[in-house]
Amino acid sequence: MGINLRHLRSLNISVLACMLLAATSNITTAGSLAGNQGDKRFPPTLPDNPKDPCTKAWKAYVAAGGHSAYAITPYSRVRDIFVICGNSLNAKTQAAAEEKAMASCVRTRDSYKGKINIGGSCEIAASK
Repeated sequence: MGINLRHLRSLNISVLACMLLAATSNITTAGSLAGNQGDKRFPPTLPDNPKDPCTKAWKAYVAAGGHSAYAITPYSRVRDIFVICGNSLNAKTQAAAEEKAMASCVRTRDSYKGKINIGGSCEIAASK
């Protein structure tokens, strides 16, 4: 009752081929985040105008294929006139993207301080 080495070699090659196929399929599905809204913390209120900078920033965030984040000032119809936003696209990590998006939003908000009515501080609306 001996083991035929030829059959054992064929079995090893088949097992390795299956493992390679499984690894390859996992890489392709995890490769891009494009089109994904990511971890949505709250739905951002976007202006109806497709040319508005915050609407453009949101669309760029969703289209980005890497770790990205979108920050915005909360909007209250009663007291706020404008929303300010910022994003970070294709960062090394999700945390880095969130940090850069917050910095972008805060920088933009500070540049308008005293000129327009902006309610609230910047918050991360979504990240991936």
